[in-house]
Amino acid sequence: MKQFVLGGARSGKSSLAEKLCASYGDKVAYIATANKAFNDGEMDARIAKHQQQRPQHWHTIEAPIALAGALAQLQHYDAVMIDCLTLWLSNCLHEGNWPQQRQDFLKALENFNGELIMVSNEVGMGIVPLGELSRSFVDESGFLHQAVAALCERVIFTAAGLPLVMKGPAL
Repeated sequence: MKQFVLGGARSGKSSLAEKLCASYGDKVAYIATANKAFNDGEMDARIAKHQQQRPQHWHTIEAPIALAGALAQLQHYDAVMIDCLTLWLSNCLHEGNWPQQRQDFLKALENFNGELIMVSNEVGMGIVPLGELSRSFVDESGFLHQAVAALCERVIFTAAGLPLVMKGPAL
């Protein structure tokens, strides 16, 4: 089953996704999309917290840009988790190769057979931001979320640590 967990910052989406992954077995692949080149001290602390929270035996793959290629190689795991799509989008927008990366990822997602849980930040519920890059990021994340949700059997929105199933079977 393909599942999509989205919500705001610190909404509980990653914790929920980790619990879902753990329910499928011990052989889990975790695809991290953060690009260390853009990290600051606060981001390093966030990443360290995420690393401490998840089981040590999970296999971590870093894919800040080539998400489609990473996903295509992970069909033999009990579950695969991607955290997070908005970091990946940001990386691709900075690299200037977003349209091709988006197309490749959606094709890899469509072809993926297995348990997959994807995490993303919902950033489109506020005001339209100032600045072309910021507006582009919000717009592209919205378009990406719509495309991903269409390919998933379950979509879950989280707020205040509470999951709301928007599509698919109840938790």
